[in-house]
Amino acid sequence: MIELDETPPAAATRQPRHRWLNWLGAAIGLGLIALLAWRLDWRQFAEVLQSARPEFVLATFLAITLEQVIRGWKWRQILTPLCDCRTSHLFGATMAGYLANLLVPLGLSPFVRSWLVARKQKISMSCALATVAIDRLVDGLVFAGIVVVVVLAAVIPDPNGNIGLGLLLGAGGSAAAIVAALVLLAHHKRRSASGIGVPLALADRLPGRLAVRARSLAIAFADGIVWPRERWRGVAIVMAGIVIKLIATSHLFWAGLAFGVVLEPLVYLALLAILGFIVILAHMARVPAGFVVGAVFSLGLFGVGDAAALAMVTVVMAANMLAVAVFGGWGLWNHGVGLGDLGRRKIASDAGP
Repeated sequence: MIELDETPPAAATRQPRHRWLNWLGAAIGLGLIALLAWRLDWRQFAEVLQSARPEFVLATFLAITLEQVIRGWKWRQILTPLCDCRTSHLFGATMAGYLANLLVPLGLSPFVRSWLVARKQKISMSCALATVAIDRLVDGLVFAGIVVVVVLAAVIPDPNGNIGLGLLLGAGGSAAAIVAALVLLAHHKRRSASGIGVPLALADRLPGRLAVRARSLAIAFADGIVWPRERWRGVAIVMAGIVIKLIATSHLFWAGLAFGVVLEPLVYLALLAILGFIVILAHMARVPAGFVVGAVFSLGLFGVGDAAALAMVTVVMAANMLAVAVFGGWGLWNHGVGLGDLGRRKIASDAGP
């Protein structure tokens, strides 16, 4: 194709490299899945899955839903300086974003939820997207704190200390990166208020209309870098982040009860910490099914057999997909949007600055 001939040399060299990384990640993922399938007693897995207690499966579904309701409430507190939103609308937008990501796994979730809120509240999509970034950064700091608690509690079977050291290094690195990102966001907001700053300077170097568009996007994004003035709201945002993580730890608790698996309370926090980093690394390495394999491995550290572990993971994933399908569809309907409107072109055309 003609476009290939016009690709800059640097981009041309990056494309094969990315392709090889994708193939390598897929090969690693398939190898891990094959290893799990070889180790697993499938007859035992079927028997365990059939023994699931429906009341605890339902509890898993409700815990996942409650977690996202609180996430919507937390986002509402962040948005307070910009608009007065209903928690139900933000919950629906969040679930609709997850639904878009489930249908088209291209990382569209933050853009879809920002777009829906921007349409509803008559603010710019870039402004709403900045609040999503702040929401994610707060979650990251809370997660790093939980990892430190887990390591200090010494609940992970780790005779050599390698897992604990790795978790501490990961938490420390993540916290440092998040703090740096928050400082850069605050700097961008302060400088853009005076019409200066690196993003605006870079935007001005672009040609013609593209420069105007990029500059307006950068300024609108800076407008969304906000934090509520009321002290109680700031405390509530952090506390909500902690509650969200605690509820997230209960997913495997309820799923385990469905099969008679009960672990020590701090073990569920340890599972959250280990799985969190496994999922991040799997995403960066483009390894498919990272959560499934990582969860079975993590549960195995605490004496849960492969069959029971995979059954627990199956319940969590099924409950999650059901919640996303039900409430994501409701969220789209509540915002007056159909599935056909979730295309990138539609969102980009409606986004504005």
